[in-house]
Amino acid sequence: MRKLANKKIAEHSQRFFKTGKGQYGEGDIFLGIRVPVLRKIAKKFRRISLAEVSKLLESKFHEERLLSILMLVNLFKSGDEDDQELIYELYLDKTKFINNWDIVDISAGNIVGAFLFEKDKAPLYRLVFSENLWERRIAIVATFYFIRNDEFDDTLKIAEILFTDKEDLIHKAVGWMLREVGKRVIEIEEEFLEEHYLKMPRTMLRYAIERFPETRRKMYLKGQI
Repeated sequence: MRKLANKKIAEHSQRFFKTGKGQYGEGDIFLGIRVPVLRKIAKKFRRISLAEVSKLLESKFHEERLLSILMLVNLFKSGDEDDQELIYELYLDKTKFINNWDIVDISAGNIVGAFLFEKDKAPLYRLVFSENLWERRIAIVATFYFIRNDEFDDTLKIAEILFTDKEDLIHKAVGWMLREVGKRVIEIEEEFLEEHYLKMPRTMLRYAIERFPETRRKMYLKGQI
């Protein structure tokens, strides 16, 4: 990983992921390694132990934490039920290191959502009320797995809870999940929006209706539905 580091890419990533004082990624440090390269490394080390991945997840370098998450996703997909439970528990135990939107988005559905799909969803409702921004994002993005399996109830319930969230990154994630619901069954998204769109944050609404026909989208934005 150190040999692959690229200073120019790292400087760009520091800006892109908002690492300045008071920003959501404050203090994060980058090596400067692109995601496709990380995916190749994760694939190469498919047999790595969970203990090694756990240590890597605590790295100060963003790309090493992201690599560990890619490895966890691979291990989860290839593991049996006991392995998956261990990975799920490790993931939720280490959320302080799952601390940027790319790390959350690549893993929440594939680990948390996949594990909870046929189980009690109570852990998601604990996460959604967390003071930790990334745990709240995990809660909504985890439901992407449910959406892909045509289950929408928890996405809509969690979305409604997050209407009053103060963070733009949460508004974007909720809007994204609502848009994904619409890709599967547009009538369900429209029914939800027609009831709630006037009280949704503007960014959330914009993301949710991004794929709507232009005239329909403008009606929502003007409050004319």
